[in-house]
Amino acid sequence: MAVQPRIRRCEPGDAAAFARLMSPPEVFANTLQLPYPGVERWVERLKSNKPDEAPLLAEVDGQIVGCAGLHRETELRRAHSAQLGITVDQAWQGKGIGRALMTALLDTADNWLGLLRIELQVFADNARAIKLYESCGFVQEAVMKGHGLRNGEYVDTLVMARLHPKPPRLRPEIEP
Repeated sequence: MAVQPRIRRCEPGDAAAFARLMSPPEVFANTLQLPYPGVERWVERLKSNKPDEAPLLAEVDGQIVGCAGLHRETELRRAHSAQLGITVDQAWQGKGIGRALMTALLDTADNWLGLLRIELQVFADNARAIKLYESCGFVQEAVMKGHGLRNGEYVDTLVMARLHPKPPRLRPEIEP
């Protein structure tokens, strides 16, 4: 059953909640991050977020149940692209949290950041996440064999991307 989470920007004060969200083995096993991130690490990460990275979180009844963000490419010729990352608390998966976060991120990317391309990597056996990404317009572009180390085994990762559905154009009065 879908719930309607409150979506808001992440703040350094959310660090303890992030450490809790990311600590269960079932959660960090589906990321390319190291296990057991401490609160101090999350304080550093949340303080270093840039305004155009759109770090978002989902709350239900004051509890953080998911997070997501865009990480814009810094090379000038790739500045139209961003990497997407998303995590949903295992107890809240399948309840619309991921879709709410994806909707907010893609709206930000399309309508506020002027991004053309959103990229992500996902373990090839994470069917639930792949289904969500495909429903949001992402397509598989590549398979990276043995790309990620998870629980002592090398596993394949899919590269997926979504192009802006209606690439921004110049206003008619300023087009050449």
